[in-house]
Amino acid sequence: MIVTQVPHREPSAPPADESPSGLDQESRGPIALLVIASAVTAIALGILLGALATRAGAQAAPVERGGFAILAGADTIVHEAFARGPAALHGSLRIRGAPKQDYFVTLGPGNMVQSFTLSVWAPDAAESSPPAQRIPMTVMRDTVVAQTPAGTQRIPTRYGAVPTLNNSMALTEIFTRRALAAGGSGEFPFFAVAGGQTLPATVAALGTDSVTFTVAGQTTRLAVDATGRILGGSVGKYRIVRLGADAAAGLDLTPPAEAKSTPPDYSAPRDAPYKAEEVRVPGPGGITLGGTLTEPVGAGPFPAFITISGSGQQDRDEFIPLAGGVRLFRQLADTLGRRGIAVLRLDDRGLGASGGDATMATTADFADDTRAAVAWLRSRRDIDGARIGLIGHSEGGIIAPMVAERDPGIRAVILLAAPASKGSEISKAQNRYLIDRMPGLTQRQRDSLHDAAARQLDGASSASPWIRWWLQYDPAPAARKLGAATLIVQGATDRQVPAREAAKLAELIRSGGNSDVTVRVIPDVNHLFLADTSGDFTRYDALPTSVVGAGVLGAIADWAVLKLGKPARR
Repeated sequence: MIVTQVPHREPSAPPADESPSGLDQESRGPIALLVIASAVTAIALGILLGALATRAGAQAAPVERGGFAILAGADTIVHEAFARGPAALHGSLRIRGAPKQDYFVTLGPGNMVQSFTLSVWAPDAAESSPPAQRIPMTVMRDTVVAQTPAGTQRIPTRYGAVPTLNNSMALTEIFTRRALAAGGSGEFPFFAVAGGQTLPATVAALGTDSVTFTVAGQTTRLAVDATGRILGGSVGKYRIVRLGADAAAGLDLTPPAEAKSTPPDYSAPRDAPYKAEEVRVPGPGGITLGGTLTEPVGAGPFPAFITISGSGQQDRDEFIPLAGGVRLFRQLADTLGRRGIAVLRLDDRGLGASGGDATMATTADFADDTRAAVAWLRSRRDIDGARIGLIGHSEGGIIAPMVAERDPGIRAVILLAAPASKGSEISKAQNRYLIDRMPGLTQRQRDSLHDAAARQLDGASSASPWIRWWLQYDPAPAARKLGAATLIVQGATDRQVPAREAAKLAELIRSGGNSDVTVRVIPDVNHLFLADTSGDFTRYDALPTSVVGAGVLGAIADWAVLKLGKPARR
């Protein structure tokens, strides 16, 4: 239940072996890091509440050291020490009965988290011993990229997400500082590091010196100063006390060493009637794009598709670690390869084998990457340059028409869960869905959050080049100029790009004179094209499978063969 006002009273002591409700979720059992729970949207910006201050003057700020204790009566249940600078936060978290955890956060303007490194020690490990596990994570727009011992994981989240450990008040202070900078209240994406779940966290001002912080139905009352600095507080029966600088003796702002990960395997299955070639594609501005070209065994030249991923940095498989890992593009490449069609899938710029810097890039830049891929395919003798198509998912469904409407040589375009409306409208619809489902809010509170979300989206154009481009871009003009044969595939339960966008997109394309437009709305399928009767993107953790069904893949492959045909014979 979300509560905006909590009567203040001193906490009473629980039994000595009791842990605070909702506070010990990360201390039970082994650390199973980043096994995705409720991941949110590969395209949603979510509610962006918080002023994005500039770095000007901030670099001169001194390092602040301190700590927090969560007390049950006289017993310390949680002890945390931290050191905070203008662009970094280093903390050490001790929860009674749990291994030691350290975190290191790099911060951008407006307390926007850029990276988060978690270090976990074995139980009863000596202070001087190295951590048993160290996981660095990078926050790239609406994706968290984590380097784990099992390899790279990419977890969809929401723009502005704060990777957070339960029980950490120094990390909670990122939320309160953002809220105070935005006027006192706000809703922000809370990315739970243990589990990979993204939840809405609400900061509500109770006056000039106190706020409530609510996430997952648990409300904490906090005393704050004018900047959002937490001075103390309470949660249920427990008391939160701020500690002095001595609590952080020995902590500095030196980044921890990076962890190593196992490279992913992009080879073809042993029984596949196609081969997989590791390729390097010359990209715009001198960057190199790395990827995999799957190509049928036998004589060519072959027809080919290029896959274009959704928002957030994605690898060539468009890997999303839900229910064991969704690999939409790998499944498409396998399906099309078995039907005689080559597929080029690339790592997004700045990720995996691809160079370049994605932090300042926009969707228009990613369209240039796709144009470079088209030119590269046409240069190969084993590919039929007159039979090249594009497959775009989500944001990729915006990019594909941008490329094809300027290139009449593109034979076919497949748009998967592609928006027909401006990004601002899609984001507002997603925000409405999230806010309207929040329990315990009055209609007045919902209206207030809707208004705050709309204001922040309207003002978010200063946040980053990608956000500015996404919010303002209208797909309609490119859709009207799209002359290639087009297949629009949409999940009927998609809550990220509503199913009604498919019909709207088809009408836009037809209005420009293109009659070769096919629409397939697949029942009980969500934005990721997984079986899902609700499509609720806050409940992706409950999905029974990560495998895209044969009905979806078959519909795409049948149309692709119809439009591009079989391999040509020399």
